[in-house]
Amino acid sequence: MRLRPLLPGLLLALPLAAWLAPGPALGQQQGQDWFIPGQQRPQGQGQAQPAQQRPGQPGQAQPPGQRPAAGQRPPAPVIAMLDVQEVNRLSAAFNQVREEIERRRARLNDDLQREQGRWREEQQALAGARATLPPEVLRDRERQLQDRITDSQRIFRDRQRAIEASTQVGLQQIEQALGAVIRQVASSRGVNLVLPRPLIIFNDAGFDITEEVTAQLNRVLRTVNLPAEGQMPPEAAAAEAPAPAPAPAPRPANAPAPAPARPPAPQPSR
Repeated sequence: MRLRPLLPGLLLALPLAAWLAPGPALGQQQGQDWFIPGQQRPQGQGQAQPAQQRPGQPGQAQPPGQRPAAGQRPPAPVIAMLDVQEVNRLSAAFNQVREEIERRRARLNDDLQREQGRWREEQQALAGARATLPPEVLRDRERQLQDRITDSQRIFRDRQRAIEASTQVGLQQIEQALGAVIRQVASSRGVNLVLPRPLIIFNDAGFDITEEVTAQLNRVLRTVNLPAEGQMPPEAAAAEAPAPAPAPAPRPANAPAPAPARPPAPQPSR
């Protein structure tokens, strides 16, 4: 039996996509490009895909990992249904990730609001002193304020990227554990095809393995290890690191030295 991953599509289609989606954006305020987290970009809803099944003899289940000979028909389906949204709602690990990410986002937003308040106060002070300060002093203070805003934008963007990367780390751990649990439960029931609930119009209660999968998931994974707040996971940090510049090719020992650049020829005077 082959299990196609469910979380990448179904998880993002849940109401929790509001906090899983990348939130930061640039907002215009008093002529400044200010970093505003919480503004969400449209995000496509994940489309659940039915699980694939390996071909085999009619009515006979193929051993896991064994490919049948070409031309053989697929086995008779033994179907089960899984409500991934309900599993997530009752998952201790999933709720831990959700609550921690919400807490980090709220703290980021509070810090941003306080910083923006200080920017506005300094801008108002500069506007009030414009008529009394010398132009050089005024330009220097305006440049200092702009530098401070630029540095703060970078800090808040880094914090937001760290939150998003931490979210993905937590979801990947849950996805791996959930995939193993689904395979185990399906194997114990002799199931070779697991369908997500959004694709099913009607089913008998005997096909539903949601409760058993949820209970097993909470036994094997109650918490996940998230990176410390403000820290990028090593994998994400390595992906964002700029690639080193290629070293210049060595010049052969017998190659002539490059000719020095010649100055431009003088133009005849008219």
